Amino acid sequence: MYHIDSFMAELERKNPAQPEFIQAVREVVESVIDVVNDNPAYLGTRILERITEPDRIITFKVEWEDDNGDVHVNRGYRVQFNNALGPYKGGLRFHSSVTLGTLKFLGFEQIFKNSLTTLSMGGAKGGSDFNPKGKSDNEIMRFCKAFMTELNRYIGPDVDVPAGDIGVGAREIGFLYGQYKKLRIEHTGVLTGKGRFWGGSLIRPEATGFGAMYFAREMVAEAGDTLEGKRIAVSGFGNVAWGVAMKATELGAKVVTISGPDGYIYDEEGVGTQEKWDFMLNLRASNNDIVEPYAKQFNAKFLSGKKPWEVQVDMAFPCAIQNELNVTDAELLAANGVSYIVETSNMGCTPEAVELFQKKNITFAPGKAVNAGGVAVSGLEMSQNSMKLSWPKEEVDERLNRIMKDIHSACVESGRNGNRIDYIKGANIAGFRKVADVMLELGF
Repeated sequence: MYHIDSFMAELERKNPAQPEFIQAVREVVESVIDVVNDNPAYLGTRILERITEPDRIITFKVEWEDDNGDVHVNRGYRVQFNNALGPYKGGLRFHSSVTLGTLKFLGFEQIFKNSLTTLSMGGAKGGSDFNPKGKSDNEIMRFCKAFMTELNRYIGPDVDVPAGDIGVGAREIGFLYGQYKKLRIEHTGVLTGKGRFWGGSLIRPEATGFGAMYFAREMVAEAGDTLEGKRIAVSGFGNVAWGVAMKATELGAKVVTISGPDGYIYDEEGVGTQEKWDFMLNLRASNNDIVEPYAKQFNAKFLSGKKPWEVQVDMAFPCAIQNELNVTDAELLAANGVSYIVETSNMGCTPEAVELFQKKNITFAPGKAVNAGGVAVSGLEMSQNSMKLSWPKEEVDERLNRIMKDIHSACVESGRNGNRIDYIKGANIAGFRKVADVMLELGF
């Protein structure tokens, strides 16, 4: 019989100074503890210990040269967490904040996110403490080549298929894939997020944001509501926020904020035109991490050093980074009458914020369900690569829509509590059961 406190105490002892990983595991364990304790097979095979320990952690040195000829040394990682359902799958993050604990949290979340998609993908995550900000294209290329020189021996289309994440976009994926091809002398679907003409899938850049909106549409429909006329606060201004803004507009809602490290934009007219979406892409490509130019370009308000959660909206979509929305932000949103929190970043809300939303009966959906559209389309890219085909945009979008509907249905089925849906519990139980059962079937 498992007891949460004793299990978590032992996990924390084995994983010191990794608060994000501990936070992610606690959320899942709190949801599934009764399911595990009621299943003798789970208890007898110590399923919780096995599923919370990575299969392997790969750490390596990355040496690269800047434009002045100076040598720099960064640390690279790949956390291959669980491959019960298929090849390891998860992004690469290049950012100065990257630590092993961060990547373990993200890899652990990826197990259940990938499980929810119903596609054959295990969970992994990787990256480096290298920060692309302020670097030239040639410096980024040299870093990517050095990184892939070390990583290539541990990945492959049937072993581990990395994708992009923060700091790793189309440019970086291109440099990484070019080096992989050079070293392995093969053209395979070993990375996703590839360019359109060398194995990439249509709508991959938009997929996370599109998928979040498809999930949100199902969520409000479950509550007897619609997206029509809803005001939405979004954080971030990269691909995820961009995809949310486009699909929200198409579905009848209005995104009124985007944000960056410098502050947030309040656009009363809505981030809802092609010109504005294109400008967001240009901001992202500039690699400067600021959104203030949007305000000057479109006569919107810029609020320096603040977060967008003070704006009165119907729905909030954290789209930037983990724990970006805290309990103070949650109190502001609740006081302003928010009805839905759609966590689009990975673990974007602190536990205290989530607890407040639940206490006030504000519908909350977790990132592992909401943002699964990105990895879902990565999985569809893997399928296209395997068949040497390229599906039209409409087919990929329709498949994404169906996947997000199925994810929502799984959350509702496992999370229904009377007239309310506990989306956290639903997502965790649905994702966990599939992985745990396959682990049992495969033996140990």
